[in-house]
Amino acid sequence: MHPSTLPEPIAAYFAAEHNPESLARCFTPQAVMKDDGHTYTGVEAIKAFMAKASAKYSATTVPFALEREDGLQSVRAKVTGNFPGSPINLSYRFRLERGLIALLEVTA
Repeated sequence: MHPSTLPEPIAAYFAAEHNPESLARCFTPQAVMKDDGHTYTGVEAIKAFMAKASAKYSATTVPFALEREDGLQSVRAKVTGNFPGSPINLSYRFRLERGLIALLEVTA
C-alpha cells in the first residue's frame, strides 16, 4: 500500500513512527489513544506513551490495507520489532476531526 492512499493525518502518523514530537502534531489536543489495554488521553500522554514504546520495541509499521466504516478509517499493518510475537498484524482504527486524529484504537 502506498502512503498516498491514506488520509493525510494517518499517513503523517505512520511517517512519524519514531518521532514523538511529529506524532503529537497528528492528534487533536483532547485525542484518545487505546493500545495494549491502556487508554491515553491528550497529546502529552500520547506522546509520552509513544516515546516509551518506540525506545522499548524499535518497531516498524507497514500499512497494507485501508477500510472506511461508520466514520472510522481502519488500517491493517504489519508491525515488526523487539517484542514477543513479532511480526504481527495489527488494526489501527482512526476517527478524524478537522484534519487531525481524535481517536486511535490499536488492536490485534
